[in-house]
Amino acid sequence: MKPIPTFTSSDHKLLKKITKSNLSATSAKEINLLTQELDRGNIVEDNAIENDVIRINSEVIIEDMSTQKQMKFQIVLPSQANIKESKYSVLVPLSVAIIGFKVNDQVDWELPAGNKTLKVIAVNNGN
Repeated sequence: MKPIPTFTSSDHKLLKKITKSNLSATSAKEINLLTQELDRGNIVEDNAIENDVIRINSEVIIEDMSTQKQMKFQIVLPSQANIKESKYSVLVPLSVAIIGFKVNDQVDWELPAGNKTLKVIAVNNGN
């Protein structure tokens, strides 16, 4: 069973705004999937979220369970995305797949490279 994502109230509001304003600029599929995750997720006050939950500006390490390859990157707003600095927009498939989840969660997700099971290894929220 897929875990339920958790969002801070401020991230939730911001992500909802982003999904509404980026409909034409980004893949409609990713916008739709992110909207579904926002709709089914738990919303908590900003100061009540666990420190190991992935949110906007989180630095994360994930592992592809089929290849055991790990990947480290930061989830950022679309305007701050920079692949060379490993800063991925919250609207790319990989970010949509894991935002709201926490350390040790495993998520099955359809990525451009095919269906993947991703495990959250570490989350750094700068505090």
